[in-house]
Amino acid sequence: MSAQAQMRALLDQLMGTARDGDETRQRVKFTDDRVCKSHLLDCCPHDILAGTRMDLGDCSKIHDLALRADYEIASKDRDLFFELDAVDHLESFIADCDRRTELAKKRLAETQEEISAEVAAKAEKVHELNEEIGKLLAKAEQLGAEGNVDEAQKVLQEVERVRSRKREAEEEYRNSMPASSFQQQKLRVCEVCSAYLGLHDNDRRLADHFGGKLHLGFIQIREKLEQLKKTVSEKQEKRNQERLKRREDREREERMKRRTRSRSKERKRSRSRERRRHRSRSSSREKRRSRSRSRDRERKRRHRSRSRSKGRRRSPRDRSRDRSSKHKSSRDRSSRDRSRDRSRKEKSSSERRQESMNGKSESRRSEEREAGEI
Repeated sequence: MSAQAQMRALLDQLMGTARDGDETRQRVKFTDDRVCKSHLLDCCPHDILAGTRMDLGDCSKIHDLALRADYEIASKDRDLFFELDAVDHLESFIADCDRRTELAKKRLAETQEEISAEVAAKAEKVHELNEEIGKLLAKAEQLGAEGNVDEAQKVLQEVERVRSRKREAEEEYRNSMPASSFQQQKLRVCEVCSAYLGLHDNDRRLADHFGGKLHLGFIQIREKLEQLKKTVSEKQEKRNQERLKRREDREREERMKRRTRSRSKERKRSRSRERRRHRSRSSSREKRRSRSRSRDRERKRRHRSRSRSKGRRRSPRDRSRDRSSKHKSSRDRSSRDRSRDRSRKEKSSSERRQESMNGKSESRRSEEREAGEI
């Protein structure tokens, strides 16, 4: 890759698809199904194992560093749950690798000579010590490349101790096997990358294997798978808690609504009861009023019937009432006659006095006239 292509890829990785306004690149979004979700999460086996003995070639989906940058920017605001797709992809790949490992083990069991359980255990111990030496040498090389010389020296000292243990284990294994069988190469399948390891491999070969890109790539894929599973479980737990919280909130709201509805229904019932009571009271009042009106009408009708049937037979109560009314009217007439007689007497006495006074005045006048004539 030229320097210009490397700079372009670096800018894409940092700024995304919209760094130079190229609309053709913006047509494919990172949410498209054609985009590799494992590539967006930087765990696609096609990228990790590129250039190794198990190079898988180009991925069938789109790989673009700019789309990865877009995904990283968008994932800061919301969860997109692309980890589910990546977990499915990596699980299928690791399952294929484990199947190849089992097939290689079966093939070795068919081709190599049968040995006793004790000898097999000793050979297994030698293989384990070889793996430990290879891992320590790979770690020491990595520390030396990083500039941490003191730690690298400590790791090399640990390698020497493991080598001494390996020599002892090889001596035990040699003593338990005949010379012809001991010279035969005993192979073992690596549980990580399904590669073949020899019992008599030297330290350089073991360091190259355990520090190689293939073995480290498989370790990276397996660690990334475990990390993604943990992330998915945490997000699912969080989503379940949020869902449970929303459900509780909905149930609380429903309870509140039911309470408000029950209260409103109770109010309506109380109001309807009050209305019924009011209506019953008003109807009872109307009934009483209608009864009183009917009674009044009946009394008036009876009174009219009594007035019409005066000549008919009356009850003792009516007769007593008539007598009392007649007696009262006669008393009233007698009192009126007496008052009339008094007024007449008074008037006649006043007229007499007036006449007497008039007579006296006339006699005086006549006497005065006679005296004047004389």
